[in-house]
Amino acid sequence: MSSILVVGLSHRSAPVTLLERTTVTVDELVKLLHDVHQTASVDGAIVVSTCNRIEVYADVDKFHAGVSSISELLARHSGVPLDELSRHLYVHYEERAVQHIFSVACGLDSMVIGEGQISGQLRSALKIAQANDTIDRALGEVVQQALRVGKRARNETGIDRAGASLVTVGLSRAGSLEGRRALVVGAGSMSALAVATLARAGIGEVIIANRTYERGAHLARSVEAPARAIELADLRPALAEADIVVSCTGSTGLVITPDMIETPLFLLDLALPHDVDPAVRDLPGVTLVGLSDLRDADDATAEADSEAVRRIVCEEVQAFQLALIAATVAPTVVALRSKAAEVVDAELGRLGGRLPGLDDKARDEIAQTVRRVVDKLLHAPTVRVKELAASADGDTYTEALRELFDLDPKAPEAVIRAEDVL
Repeated sequence: MSSILVVGLSHRSAPVTLLERTTVTVDELVKLLHDVHQTASVDGAIVVSTCNRIEVYADVDKFHAGVSSISELLARHSGVPLDELSRHLYVHYEERAVQHIFSVACGLDSMVIGEGQISGQLRSALKIAQANDTIDRALGEVVQQALRVGKRARNETGIDRAGASLVTVGLSRAGSLEGRRALVVGAGSMSALAVATLARAGIGEVIIANRTYERGAHLARSVEAPARAIELADLRPALAEADIVVSCTGSTGLVITPDMIETPLFLLDLALPHDVDPAVRDLPGVTLVGLSDLRDADDATAEADSEAVRRIVCEEVQAFQLALIAATVAPTVVALRSKAAEVVDAELGRLGGRLPGLDDKARDEIAQTVRRVVDKLLHAPTVRVKELAASADGDTYTEALRELFDLDPKAPEAVIRAEDVL
């Protein structure tokens, strides 16, 4: 039977400089996804790649082979030597893997606790895996449940308020935004969040610079604030106009360098690899906030909400594990009840042949009595085998039930009915 495995690295296990080196584009992500899925020990795979993490979730039938293959593929696709990369990789398996992805979906593992973007990023990763046919039923159910757990955590606690997005926390360091002019470099999802955040804060004007002008113009039209789009080639004069810059492109090289800055400026660099040359910190009147500066941005007052979410995660993990156990036992229970029903039907048929004079009312009463007796006899063992299945040697009880009653839980009827029950 396969099990869920997580292999990855994040801001918690690796420095930003290493995360920058392991960043993958969408095309590279798809290639990595296919390579993982084609590994002999992997039945399903999904890759989550964000500005502060890259993780491979896989449904594997061999733990050590799965870890080894995925680690080697991460090294190959990132270009980081395996011996260097492995020092920062973390591995979670089975129940710990489920707990990890539930925590990730809730924002507990984010650089800023509770930030809501991770749900969208996880959902996007799921869609990519589905589109590329790399995800199987077991892994899909884990990811879907993780998204539901994340939604429950946000509905029942204040975790999304306690831990604002990276954009909000980063911009909070710029002081008042009202009436000022902002330049947003890039037009992706993070840029859209930045534009919306700036608009809500009363920014005077937003300039959006993007390689594709139409995409930048579309983003400018979507915001309820004075906004306009420019070509990325016009970035230098736009920097001279701006008070605040938020840069989050997918570029693999530097976008903003010291020679481009002529006036005092606040820069928020949320890109990975970074867009802004760190040397701009040496310029007078220039403040640069990057991902590494936000690493410790968690608000201490969020601890109560975080603890409430941790309890939700523990509760959901336990419920999920019990559901998995029930799923393994269900075909055997269904097979037992199906066999009992066959015996009852056969005996009632034989009785009808031997006592042809029975009227319909008597026949129905006898049938109901026999079925009630059988149901009562089967109730205790079927309930007990489900309870015992959660114990350390739970499989032995299910196997014993199969042996004692000569059951075939793989029979089509048992499998179909078990799926209906689940």
